[in-house]
Amino acid sequence: MENHGFIRTAAAVLNTRTAAPAYNTGVASRILISKAAGMGVSILVFPELSVTGYSCGDLFCSTTLLKEAEKQVAELVEFAGNTGMTIVIGAPVPCCGRLYNCAIVAKDGEIKGIVPKTFIPGHETAWFESGSTLVSGMEITYAGHTCCISPNQIFQLGEASFAVELGDDLWAPVPPSSYHALAGAQLIANPAACNETVMKDASRSRLLGQHSAKTVCGYIYSSVGGDSTQDTVFAGSASVWENGKRLASGERYSIHDDIVVADIDIEKLDTLRRKATGFWSTAPDGTPSASYGSMYLKNCLGEAYPTDFEAELCRHIEPHPFAPAGQEDYRCREILDIQVAALAGRLGRIGSKAVIGISGGLDSTLALIVTALAFDRLQEATGDKSKWSHENIIGVTMPGFGTTSRTKNNAWDLMKALGITCREISIKAACEQHFKDISHDASVHDATYENTQARERTQILMDIANQTGGIVIGTGDLSELALGWATYNGDHMSMYGVNAGVPKTLVRSIVKWAAENKLEGRCKETLLDILDTPISPELLPANEKGEIQQVTEDLVGPYELHDFFLYNFMKYGFAPGKIFFLARKAFLTYDDETIKKWLKTFIRRFFNQQFKRSCMPDGPQISDVSLSPRGGWHMASDAWSDDFIKSL
Repeated sequence: MENHGFIRTAAAVLNTRTAAPAYNTGVASRILISKAAGMGVSILVFPELSVTGYSCGDLFCSTTLLKEAEKQVAELVEFAGNTGMTIVIGAPVPCCGRLYNCAIVAKDGEIKGIVPKTFIPGHETAWFESGSTLVSGMEITYAGHTCCISPNQIFQLGEASFAVELGDDLWAPVPPSSYHALAGAQLIANPAACNETVMKDASRSRLLGQHSAKTVCGYIYSSVGGDSTQDTVFAGSASVWENGKRLASGERYSIHDDIVVADIDIEKLDTLRRKATGFWSTAPDGTPSASYGSMYLKNCLGEAYPTDFEAELCRHIEPHPFAPAGQEDYRCREILDIQVAALAGRLGRIGSKAVIGISGGLDSTLALIVTALAFDRLQEATGDKSKWSHENIIGVTMPGFGTTSRTKNNAWDLMKALGITCREISIKAACEQHFKDISHDASVHDATYENTQARERTQILMDIANQTGGIVIGTGDLSELALGWATYNGDHMSMYGVNAGVPKTLVRSIVKWAAENKLEGRCKETLLDILDTPISPELLPANEKGEIQQVTEDLVGPYELHDFFLYNFMKYGFAPGKIFFLARKAFLTYDDETIKKWLKTFIRRFFNQQFKRSCMPDGPQISDVSLSPRGGWHMASDAWSDDFIKSL
């Protein structure tokens, strides 16, 4: 059964009773274990001291409590052994005349290891010793099982490796999990007992997010619920995180016991760690990570639970990773600021005018908006209203054989609304002359017919830039660069490509945001009509109704699919088979054959068109996914795609 690099994890929401081991490990715990097993969970994490309850105080010194806890642990381990699942449960463990606050890791009816808490808060020091004295490990017998007790243990479960830290360990300046991650642990389990105060949940969530991001790990957090309310309240906070993102969380203050389930992507974490070249350089204490890793005890737990991820994937797969829902305002504002700052920096340094081809389509619209805002920024910075007037932006619309009245009118309306210098230069006569010069039949609408128009437009823009002392602002976007959907030495070329880091799905979002937040009146109306226009290069003649007949997405496929493929291929290095699996989960509107067809198209075009990206112009990097040959994607132009396509 293919796991696609995922492992299913769960954090228990358990309302414990103080000093009641039989109750705490009884029906509720067994129900949660059975429920988790039924859902295909591989690792189930219970709260800190969940066997005894957290608030026992001096009762932790009671032999009766400790023996009953040990007895109940033995029975719970045996019960869980029939499920094939790994459980992590919290219990007090006596060792060499001392008492340790521990997490017990068990699988297949055996205790595989015991991990003591390292950072003991003041109110626990009366009963518990720090596990730092057991770093080198010690063999003990507990609950009828002989195993090692040490904070430095990594447990290998199938393709995943995990380690454990407890409660307050997370809040230390350098948590043990920082070392665990540098030693190779991909997942961290934290049985915790974190009480609630006003705003603490928000602080805890920030910490879990930031820490899982810094350590590039999956983090399974299960805190005590119920317990004593003498001085504190425990809400049963439970959540699962992955590299800074919360995958799932439970309801706090719930009176019902439950589990929070999420699938963590081990393959993604491995890829991100490999790409973060500084991740493995040194441990926090300056020790080389490789040497530090050798100080850990390795425990092999066998295979993970055979989860059927095809039947259900317990995580959200974002269909539009470049433009996820709910973050539009911040994301669009930030991207536009990056583009404007970049272009203003280039224009301010060379002091030139800007020349831009305006087609009435989305890409040139965004480039023009960015250019206008960059001029406004320079005008404000320098106080020179004459030099940085919008009149020094030269917009050129160049109707050809496929230009429709709708796009042409929108191009003119937009240029006039922004107050730039407007020019119209038809390319028909020049292209017809060129067809004669190279003996091409103009009735044959092939690549020569289309590319002639693209190159003629680029030549016009370059020459006007020479004529006016300006630079050509490129309009091509990231998605077009990925697919090679640009004419080499045509619209592929410019003097600065402001959209080079913006994928097509984001171009639409930014233009829409700009229409609603930056512009008004006739300009806003024009932008809304441009947003409603089919994406097309307009290189083939319009139909008999004068409408666009060359729709890009009919030819290369839906951009929302290609942007999904691009993001997962470049950012995480996923294999085509996994991208196909994820796309099927993310897009319910496409059938399997449609997704596979366009994924093959993406792979073939991405590899075959690398030569265009090897010499692409400068442009600002917008996200982690960049195709710049200088600071982004490095790939030979002659790489073969055969094996990638065959893997589908």
